Amino acid sequence: MVDETWTGVRRRVAELGSREASREVFGAFGHGWALDEPLTEAEVADLEAQVGVRLPEGYRSFLRHVGAGGAGPAYGVFPLRRVDGRWRWEGDGADLADLTLLARPFPEHGPDPELVDALLAEQPDEETFDDMDAFDEAYEAWQERWYDGPLFAPERTAGAIPICHLGCAQREWLVVTGVHRGTVWSDPRCDDADLEPLREPDGTPTTFTRWYLDWLEKAETGPSAVR
Repeated sequence: MVDETWTGVRRRVAELGSREASREVFGAFGHGWALDEPLTEAEVADLEAQVGVRLPEGYRSFLRHVGAGGAGPAYGVFPLRRVDGRWRWEGDGADLADLTLLARPFPEHGPDPELVDALLAEQPDEETFDDMDAFDEAYEAWQERWYDGPLFAPERTAGAIPICHLGCAQREWLVVTGVHRGTVWSDPRCDDADLEPLREPDGTPTTFTRWYLDWLEKAETGPSAVR
């Protein structure tokens, strides 16, 4: 049975792609307004058996009735591919997800901000070095500690998958397990900040369904409405 939430969405995306102005929508050159074919119920079930978790209903229904990826927010929804008998998400940063940790609940809270701030405070300052080689060496050593730190530990994104990228190493994640299941999170760690949930104007967390349909509605309004 088709989820009525997604009725007509493929047609709406195709119509948008036929408009001249749609080329100006942010990220459109990345996805080209193309949607992959939807997955069958058997394919979705096979994917869920592989990763050991049932996907949130909004995303699951999207895969079944809209497409396995393609046109969507930013540079598009990362597509699902079955390669050598195994499912995987593909895209710029899709490999950041540790699929062996998907069944583990996404953390209710991020790392202790004081620990993060303390590590940031130890970042070498170029102006305090007379020797650039010494600065480079110190910075590389600190950077290794930073990327081994709490913001980038595999456990920080357990129970979540990257679903799109916005450029400049910024991505958005869909939580698939835990208390935040079904919500979309922004990932600004490239700017030394922790992941944070996207929110609707009323403050409620943004679900996958709302994330996609909000984008579609704004794109139909005009390029300037899409971030």
